[in-house]
Amino acid sequence: MSSSVVSLNDGRGPSATKDRILDAAEGLFMEHGFEATSLRSITAAAAVNLAAVNYHFGSKEELFQAVLTRRLDPMNQRRVALLDRFEREASPEPLSCERIIVALFVPALELARDPERGGKDFLRLLGRAYADPAPFIRRFLSEQYAQMIARFKTAFGRALPHLPKKELSWRLHFIMGALSYTLAGTDVLKLIAELNPKETSNDEILLRRLAPFLLAGLKAPLLDLSEVTREIDGALDASARR
Repeated sequence: MSSSVVSLNDGRGPSATKDRILDAAEGLFMEHGFEATSLRSITAAAAVNLAAVNYHFGSKEELFQAVLTRRLDPMNQRRVALLDRFEREASPEPLSCERIIVALFVPALELARDPERGGKDFLRLLGRAYADPAPFIRRFLSEQYAQMIARFKTAFGRALPHLPKKELSWRLHFIMGALSYTLAGTDVLKLIAELNPKETSNDEILLRRLAPFLLAGLKAPLLDLSEVTREIDGALDASARR
């Protein structure tokens, strides 16, 4: 075997080999997406052979999940811990939506500032993962986030008791979608630079600008959806007759 290829037992321990594979995969998945990244490119970047990837992860799908899990688990645990702390401080009153949003955002900001935990590149990878059409990725993210989302949904439900549960579920879905798109989109960085060249184009600015938008959406009054539906149907009918 050539010196550029590392075997399962390369003298640096299985943990070091595993981390090297994860680091290489994280960078390539972020740059190219899941489908366009081959195991061959990952093994080349990590300087390991295919047997090492199979030994530690089993498949490309399982490797992708491992890349997400090692960053998501600590971030989501931090989110829930922060939410718990804020709720204890606010007790017996329900926590405000503003504080709940802080508990959701701060761990993401902490991760973005820490390159040792993936930094902003991992957040962009997470945004790409949300937009990826692969069913296993959507299923994995749904399962990965289920406990955390349920915890935040309960908190938002106490803060917004007038909202029906189904409506709250939709609004939380839109929150996570907007957050993921914002972190993943390079076009947003260009927009900030065009609007205010003096501002530093980083994830903290993006999240600070996003928070008021999300809060407004969360607190928006309930609409009569039947009336909105009729207007949409009318516009579609008019368009079809042209």
